[in-house]
Amino acid sequence: QVQLVESGGGTEQTGGSLRLSCVASGRSFTSLIMGWFRQAPGKEREFVAAISWSGEPTYYADSVKGRFTISRDNAKDTVYLAMNSLKPEDTAVYYCASGRFDLPAAYAVGYMAQHFDSWGQGTRVTVSA
Repeated sequence: QVQLVESGGGTEQTGGSLRLSCVASGRSFTSLIMGWFRQAPGKEREFVAAISWSGEPTYYADSVKGRFTISRDNAKDTVYLAMNSLKPEDTAVYYCASGRFDLPAAYAVGYMAQHFDSWGQGTRVTVSA
């Protein structure tokens, strides 16, 4: 079982930036596909971004393309989500997730959440207008 701990959430103004971090433990980090999801109040959890073990390829939800960047540092067992040009609709609890699966194939099919089997507790991001 993989343990995931997110950090970096907070409150930011529209147009601002935040960087989320997620530290993994319990399993070889380089064997893991890593992803970020979010859940806004009253809404279902949605996919944000995912990254393969090597750092490429990466995949993004259309709503964050060009604004968010997912990256990883395998030496630190850490995955990041750099969020720029924040919008009020980015307000949500952000969750880090991990799994072992064929990322390109999973993204082609969709329903990304079903492929991840370990989840963090989440970190809250609030973007004020």
